[in-house]
Amino acid sequence: FVYVFEDGEWKISQHHSSVMPEGTKPQPITEEEVKNLFYLWNSALATEDPDAVAKRYASKAVLLPTVSDVPRTDYELIKDYFVSFLKKKPQGEILESNVTVGHNWCQDAGIYEFTMGATGDKVKGRYSF
Repeated sequence: FVYVFEDGEWKISQHHSSVMPEGTKPQPITEEEVKNLFYLWNSALATEDPDAVAKRYASKAVLLPTVSDVPRTDYELIKDYFVSFLKKKPQGEILESNVTVGHNWCQDAGIYEFTMGATGDKVKGRYSF
């Protein structure tokens, strides 16, 4: 609960309730498997197909792109970003990886660097998958 003091008394401002995750069987994944998920995404980049890359994202994903200041919050917006980004022929390399595994979720966060095959330029960025 989140409470606010209103009209002289504490009232509920936000209430979240959901089924506890203990009721579901976790899908196991190792730290190495989490790290390898990056290579599936990087391989999708190599296809130069925006649709193939956008399909790597979950239905409610949020993409905060490396070279755009526009948050991408649905399939069409994510695909749109990759239409222009893939023209640079990017290939990524993870420089620093920090993996966390939870109950049916995992995260890899760190630093990566893109080499733009079209120009040879390099771009470093923070990431979290």
